[in-house]
Formats: sequence, C-alpha cells, structure tokens
Amino acid sequence: MRRDFLKMCGLAGLGLAAPYRGPDAAAADAKKDEPYAGPFYVVFNASGGWDTTYLMDPKGVNGINRLYKDGDILTKGAHKYAPNKKDAKGGMCNEDFYAEFGEELLTFNGLDYSVNNHSPGARYMATGKLDSLAYPTFAALVAACRGPDCPLAFLTFGNYSATGNLVAMSRVPYLPSLRNIANADGVAGNEKSPYHDKFALDRIERALQEEHEAVAASPLLPRAERAENMLYAAQVNSKALQRVTQYIPAQIPKERMAQQAEIALASFKAGVCVSANLTIGQFDSHANNDPDQMKLIPEFLAGIAYLVRRAGELKIREQLVVVVQSEMGRTPNYNAGNGKDHWSIGSALFLGKGIKGNRVVGATDEKQFAVPLDPATLKLDKDKGVRVRPEHVHEALREHAGVADHPLSKKFPLGVPDKERLKGFWD
Repeated sequence: MRRDFLKMCGLAGLGLAAPYRGPDAAAADAKKDEPYAGPFYVVFNASGGWDTTYLMDPKGVNGINRLYKDGDILTKGAHKYAPNKKDAKGGMCNEDFYAEFGEELLTFNGLDYSVNNHSPGARYMATGKLDSLAYPTFAALVAACRGPDCPLAFLTFGNYSATGNLVAMSRVPYLPSLRNIANADGVAGNEKSPYHDKFALDRIERALQEEHEAVAASPLLPRAERAENMLYAAQVNSKALQRVTQYIPAQIPKERMAQQAEIALASFKAGVCVSANLTIGQFDSHANNDPDQMKLIPEFLAGIAYLVRRAGELKIREQLVVVVQSEMGRTPNYNAGNGKDHWSIGSALFLGKGIKGNRVVGATDEKQFAVPLDPATLKLDKDKGVRVRPEHVHEALREHAGVADHPLSKKFPLGVPDKERLKGFWD
C-alpha cells in the first residue's frame, strides 16, 4: 500500500522528483537528505488585477479614487500609501501594514505589463517572458537551480505555475494533505500507526534501491528513464518528507492565505521546499471596484503579514525573500458599473533577505501612466529612460537569487540588454 501511494505521488508529479543520476544515486542520497536551509522564495499573487492606487501608488486626483483625496494620502518613511482603515473590510489595513513592514519594503511603481489581458499578463509577470509558453516561473526556476533534490522544491497554490520541465510542480491544497504525504507509511497519515515496522521498511528500501540500480544499468528511452527516476525519487524522498510533520500546526487557521502559508512554511522549515507560489483571486473588479478592493487588499496584506510573522516564530524569517505582485492594475477611471477595467500599468512589492527596505523605485504620473527611469541610477527620466517591464524585474530577481548565470537560466534568456539592467535595485 505504501509503495502504491508513492507510485501515485510520482505519477501525479507531487514534487517528489529528482534529476536522474544513474546507478550511483545511492551515494548521493545521504547528501540529498540534508535539509535545504534557504533562502526561501515566496511569490504572492493578487490574481485578477489589483487597484494599486488603493495601496502603494495613491493618487487622489482626477477622479481616480472615490474613497480619499490627495490631502489624505499617508506616508511612512519613503513610502506613500492610500488610507483605507475606515473602508477596509476585515484583514489588515494599509496603515497597520506600513507601520509594521514599511522599513522592510521595497516598492516598484510604474511597471509596464504591456498587455491588459489576464492570461498573458499572468504569464508575463510570473516568468518575465511574454511571447513564450515554455518559460518557467521565477519560483520554479529558482527551485530547480537551488534545490532540485528537495521533495517539494516548488509548491504552488494556483495562478500561472509553468515549470519549463525543470522541476516538478507540487500542489498540496490542505494541511491534512501535507500530513498524509509526509507520513506515507502511516494509516491515514498517522505516524503512530505505520503500515510497516522499521526493519520491514529497511528491507523494502534496500530492495527498491537494488531494483532501481538494475533498471538504471539498462538502456531506456528518455520518457521511461524519467518515469523510473520520478518513481524512485518519490520512494527515497519519503524519509525527508517525514521532517515536515513536526511543523504542521495542530490548529488549522481559517483564512485561506494563512492555510497556504502554513503549508509553505512547514515545508521550508523541514528543508524540503525552496519556493512557493501563493495566490488569492477575485481582484478583477469590473463592477463595484471600491467595495471589492477594500475587501481583498486587506485580506491579501493580512496573508503576507501572517507568513512573515509565522516565519519569525519558526526562526526562518531571515531566510525569506518575498515578492508581491499582480498581473495588471485597474483603470484610472470608473465604468458605468462603478468598477474599473484592465490597466496595463501596475506595481510590485519586495521584502526579505538581501533587500534594502524603506525604498520606492519608479513612479506613475497624475494620470496613472508609467514614468520611464534611468536603469543605471533608478532615477526618473521621462526623456531618455526606459519603461520597466516584467523582464527587467525578473532579470534583477535572477541576479538577486544568484541564478542568473546558472545553466538552467541560460536555457531561458530574458533578452534584457546590459544597458537596461536595473543597477542597485536591491540596495
């Protein structure tokens, strides 16, 4: 039964995969069992298109917003943000978010998505490449480069999640599911009720290793070789996954982002995961923009705060790198349904390891159009500057993660000229 379960994991691509290494795999398994210690990468997605003027790029002029005026805009250090405490419906208001995290935040305003449709926008923001379906998301790429042997290297909870065939995509929707995967030999995931005694497990694992080595010594077609490798990886990774159990909370949080955060953080802390793609949807506020955004933005911020605080409790906060984004913004005007439609200009937030906070780079003008900037100085330059697009940000992310020159990154070039690379973006 245990073997059947692990076989299902391998076939389903539950992240229980590792690169093929042939008959010498056993010698590398001891090193592979060492927990991955970080950095840990988290990408938060506001799926559907957030209204950045109600968060990090406030306006208060030209009828762009209806809930505040220009004189109501608040500041915290270098940041300007929209006041929403009186209008927020649950969650975490901007005022509290910036009070707690403003010193750590790097804001980029005036990001040019170039398109205003959901699918290409989500793909572009996730991968840095607009005109290809083959490119991996940043989260998948960094997982493949930094921790390809991790059993759950790349976790995703939705949104665009392409892997470029570099690493398995792991979907663990609920905390009980994580417990079941972590304790594959336990009845209903209960580690105290194993299907096999330890001596039996040792015999099974030795037999599996011998079988794998025998198969690896024979010539196989690439597809069969990959299937055999994924199956064996699922089997040998089961021990590493057991480390997750101790970090799964007894009390499951009610909030949807907090649940995603707990799964990611337990996997990070256990050293079996490199990156996680967290998401909530319904930001596409074509009707009743203000009530919808005032419900979703506070929920989104509360989810970010939950993850960062909980990472502190688990003593891995210093290893976090957090990216907060959406695939588009909202128009600078309201439609007949009191909503806002798609807008190809937006913003992104960053915080964590190696990122200097209390900084704002880029801007939009009073009509919410992107202002070009000088990539060498990061200062606004309307006449000679460049319009920063997702590939510029992804090139900077790759450099920050130390994977820009990795062979896997070289397989998926972003095509950013040297003169357009963002210098000193993180510091």
